[in-house]
Order: sequence, then C-alpha cells, then structure tokens
Amino acid sequence: MTEGRMLSGCATPLSNNCRVAATKPLSSDETTSHSTRLSKDNSQVAGYVLCPLSSVNAVLFDLDGTFADTAPDLAAALNHTRAARNLPPLPLEVIRPQASHGSRGLLKLGFDIEPDAPGYDTLRDLFLDYYERNICVHTQLFGDMGELVAELERRNIKWGIVTNKPHRYTVPLMQALGYAERAACLISGDTCAHAKPHPEPMLKACELIGVSPEQCLYLGDDLRDMQAANAAAMPGIIARYGYINDDASEANWNAQGGVDKPMELIRFLTL
Repeated sequence: MTEGRMLSGCATPLSNNCRVAATKPLSSDETTSHSTRLSKDNSQVAGYVLCPLSSVNAVLFDLDGTFADTAPDLAAALNHTRAARNLPPLPLEVIRPQASHGSRGLLKLGFDIEPDAPGYDTLRDLFLDYYERNICVHTQLFGDMGELVAELERRNIKWGIVTNKPHRYTVPLMQALGYAERAACLISGDTCAHAKPHPEPMLKACELIGVSPEQCLYLGDDLRDMQAANAAAMPGIIARYGYINDDASEANWNAQGGVDKPMELIRFLTL
C-alpha cells in the first residue's frame, strides 16, 4: 500500500498524520531543469503541438472542473452566504467559470471582497462551513469520466488527483463520489509546500505512483494546470469542457493537446 493509497482512505476531516509529507521546495534552477526535459521532437495533433510519448504509464487529473463538476455545490454555498447577507442568488452560469478559483475567487464574485477586507474571514467561514456539510449534493463526474477511469484501470494505467483544493474537502468529496480508494494518489493544495502552478505537487504525485513525469499525462482546465505540468516536464492536456472563461487564451497555455470530453484522452495514450 503506497502513501497515496493510505491518503485516500483517511476519514474526514483529514488529520495531520494522514497528510503526505511535504517535499523540499524546488529551486528555480531545478524547476527550469524539469521544464527543459520535454522533447523537442513535436508533432501536430488536432491543432496542438504534441510531444510523442513512447508510453503513458499514468494519468493525473485536476479535480474541480476536470474530474468532477463541483460548480453546483460551490454555487449553493456561495448563494447560501449571499442569502445570509440578504443578497439574491447568482445564476449558476455566472458562478461556474469561477468554480476552480476556490473560496477567494467565489467570494470576490459574490461580494466583491478581498481577503484583507473587514468581514472577509466571517464570509469565508460561513461559505466553507456550508460547503463542507453539503460537499456532494449535486456534484458528479463530468460526462464520460467514469468510462475513462474504467478504461485506464483496464489498461493498468495508474491515475490520481492533483488539485489545489485543501485535503479537508478533497478526501470527503472523492469518497462521496466513490473514487477515493481507486485513485493511486490524492494530492491536494496543502499536501506540499507549494500548490499549482508550482511543479512540486505534480512531482510528488509521480513519486508516489512510481512514474516519471514524461510518462504521465495531466488533464486540467486552468492555465495554472498547464503551467504546473510544463514546469514538471509533464505533458499537459486541456479539459476544454471544464470551467474555462470565454476570454481564456488557450493557445498561449503551452498545452500538449485538448479534449472536449474525458474519453477523448484515450487518443493521447496510443501515440
């Protein structure tokens, strides 16, 4: 049983001794070294520059906006917080693009408030308390993500989660979805000394599941996901079905590919 497997089985809230030990933060020279290991021999696939891979031994997923559609429950928490301040609810379609940006981004949307403003901590605690108690009411996997996971397992390809969501929410959510015990690792925003876009969480995941970054794909829906993947010398694939703003410049994300639904990732496993 790997440390990552032990992590996925922790009860909630996660105790400190269940956390994966933080690794030493990478220096700028080490980060650059990881980034430059990507192959220069690229080919074009579906309009993207793709690094040919001899084999893919693992797939890592972002959580919010990639593995699971968590926006409805995050929206409910935000609107609950707004109701406590006698404000009307915001439509889900307004909240959805911000769902990957955590409590800070959602409270900015809902109250136009910054973390250093008076009353911010009270609003954050109200929001997070409601979300923790209602973490998987409407949340579900995106599209055919369940089929993709089943196919990865059929091929004996390890898979895991690398998210900026804190452990206290990552683990119970994955347990509620029924996938915590199936994941080879669960890396959260507070697992390591740094969160994405730093490469440390990506490299920690590879260490836990025993693969090199070059033989691992990372699927995510945010610029920081691709930045973290690139810094770790890991091919990054954009989940175009996720929480991407209409004005996002995906062409500048330096991704190795993109998919419109989860099962399309299969074509990147057979290059």
